[in-house]
Formats: sequence, structure tokens, C-alpha cells
Amino acid sequence: MTGLIIGIFLKLFVIDILHVSGISMEPSIHDNSVVFVNKLAYGLILPQSAKLAFQWAKPHYGDVVIFLYNNRIVVKRCDAVGGEHLDYLTDSGYSLRVGKRKIPLTEEQYFRLKNSRRVPDGYILAIGDNYGQSIDSRYYGFIPVNNVLGKVIGK
Repeated sequence: MTGLIIGIFLKLFVIDILHVSGISMEPSIHDNSVVFVNKLAYGLILPQSAKLAFQWAKPHYGDVVIFLYNNRIVVKRCDAVGGEHLDYLTDSGYSLRVGKRKIPLTEEQYFRLKNSRRVPDGYILAIGDNYGQSIDSRYYGFIPVNNVLGKVIGK
């Protein structure tokens, strides 16, 4: 009985094992991969919620994070954090430059995002590594940091 209680506690609050469905994170994480998630990386999650009860850290550039979108857990890379400058380019198509990374945009994505010159404080820009096949912040906007439920620590 004690083992069961410890197992439930660990799954709810500490570490989770998730099955990834989709190709939005390829080549980093492949379709049908299993990933390990540190649920304590950024704070303490409220059980049965999509928010942090207590936050002690924030995602950093390059972290692969999980969060809830449309009642589904999604995996994306943190490409920019609150306060970071965003440059929009139109020289050869539409794109977004964040630091040294150049992220392609469709015309619709460009016009949706172009007025945001910085990532708002308390938010991240979360993009899938497979730009052409990822539904991410380019579609649904910035992700509140307190909605980030964990950090992928292995696959």
C-alpha cells in the first residue's frame, strides 16, 4: 500500500512518463517516443489543473517544456522568454528572428505576431522543432509561464 501511495505521489507531483504523438518536435523527439518529464522543474503543479500552485523557476531558452493547449498536453521548445526582443523579417518570405534562430512564418502568422516586439513578461514563445508541421505559439500566441507544467529531461 505504501508503494502505491508513493507511486501516485511521484506521478502527480514529481516525474511523469508521456507518450508523444505527432511529428512537431522532430528530429529531437520522434512520433511515438516516450519522454520523461520533471514536473518540479518550475514549480508545484495543482493536481487536476493546468497551472502551478507555487513557482520557483522559469523556463529558459532551449528547454523542452510541456503545457496544456486545447485540453491536450503538448511538447514544444522554449524559443524565447519574457522581455526578449523579436525581429520580424520579410526579405525572403516571412520569418521571425529570436537571438540567432530564424523561424519561418506563414503570411498569416506574420500578421498575427508582427505587433509583438517583445515576449511579454511572464510568458514564453514555444515552437516545435519541425517548423513546417508544428502548431505552436506562431498560431496560438505566447504561453503563460504558470501554465508550463514541466520540463522534458529525457527520452
